Order: sequence, then structure tokens, then C-alpha cells
Amino acid sequence: MNEGRNESWFGFRRVDAAEKTELVRGVFSSVAGRYDLMNDLMSGGIHRLWKAAMIDWLNPRNGQRFIDVGGGTGDIAFRIHERAPEAEITVCDLTPEMLSVGRDRAIDRGIMGGIDWVSGNAESLPVSEMSFDAYTIAFCLRNVGDQAKALREAYRALRPGGRFLCLEFSHVAVPALAKLYDVYSFKVLPWLGQHVAQDRDSYQYLVESIRRFPSQDHLAGMIAEAGFQNVSYRNLSAGIAALHSGWRI
Repeated sequence: MNEGRNESWFGFRRVDAAEKTELVRGVFSSVAGRYDLMNDLMSGGIHRLWKAAMIDWLNPRNGQRFIDVGGGTGDIAFRIHERAPEAEITVCDLTPEMLSVGRDRAIDRGIMGGIDWVSGNAESLPVSEMSFDAYTIAFCLRNVGDQAKALREAYRALRPGGRFLCLEFSHVAVPALAKLYDVYSFKVLPWLGQHVAQDRDSYQYLVESIRRFPSQDHLAGMIAEAGFQNVSYRNLSAGIAALHSGWRI
């Protein structure tokens, strides 16, 4: 969330928005090879249920065009492809190393077409206006330097009638659970980062970035300000994560 004209937060550290972009690129370059393994370890596999819920709400269909932003390793794209094998999917990610992992995973799954892998910034998507029927972004928006700009770019990329869907860590709605989650986040997750990914600092940042991210209602307001209508959200696992939806009417 921007706190000044050109400022953002890298974890708990205030930085220039452009600097955050480079710092985030460094984080994901470092963790790309173990990113999916760490997601399973950190969430106990629950992230898979959250992503399944995202695809259920998206309800992808053959013939539609999708852009998945920040999904370099392909998790969301593969789920869309499974539901709608004749859909066109563009995966756009800031980090070439993440895209390389995604391409390799696609080959391992025997997916040789239907998914394009593009390097680009969520704040300035390398796509034409009104190109897509749906825009998805999962566990990425909090890493963007200028989140409001990224939301406006999502609106620009969608056709009239297009759907915006964001899955992101959010604010726990149950106070007792929130306390336990804080202990787990700040003690266990950096430890896993150190011992599994050999990168404690990157996972310390990821924990801090979750705490800096807007609340469910605040994010819904930001999505509406970007031009989307019929904005709504659903809490997952008591608000540990949330799905936000909006439409370009």
C-alpha cells in the first residue's frame, strides 16, 4: 500500500516504489527453484485448496482469454488449462527465473501449447487494452510497488464484461487465531526459509509483506477506485487468505 506519491513498503521498510520492484525481483529470483515446495510446507498444502476455490469462482471456459499476473511457476495457469484446455492463457511475471520454472513444469505435464510465458511488470503490462476475458493474480499484489496502478492496469487489460480475481493473504478475522498465526508467521516461516530454501531474509520479507497488506475492506475499496464494479470478497480459512472479485462493466 502506497504511503506517499512514489513510496511503498518492502516488508516493514519504507522504500521508493521503483526500488521495491527490483528488491522483489531479487527475492523471487532467489526462491524460484524452491517456491512451490515452500508453499506446500508453509501452508501445509492449504494453498492448493485456496487456489481450487479461486478457479471454482472463476469458472473458466473454453475460448476465453486469461492473463495470470505474477504466476510464473504456473500454478493458476495449469488449473485454468485443466478446466478449459482450449482457453488462451498468458502468464506474466516480473522474474525470468520464475517463468523458467513454470515453462519446465508445463513440459513435465505435457502442456505444449495454450500458455504463453511473458516477462512483465503488473504496473505496466505488456498487453493491449481490452485483450482478456479474465485477469487473475494470486499471492502477488502485495509485492507490487504501486498497487493502485496495478489495479488500473488490470482494468485496462480486461474487455467489457471481464472479470478481475485476486487471491491474497489477508487479515485474520478471529482474534485468537490471529495471535497463533502471528507466532507461526514470524517464528516458523523464516526458519523454514533458512533451512529449506537457504534464504531466511526472503521469507522474513514475505511475512512482513503480508502484515503490510491492506485489509479486506480496504482492498475492496481500492479495486472499486480502479473502476471495477460489483466488487466483493470471500474470506478463506478465517481470513488468512481472501478472494476479491470485480467486473469491468
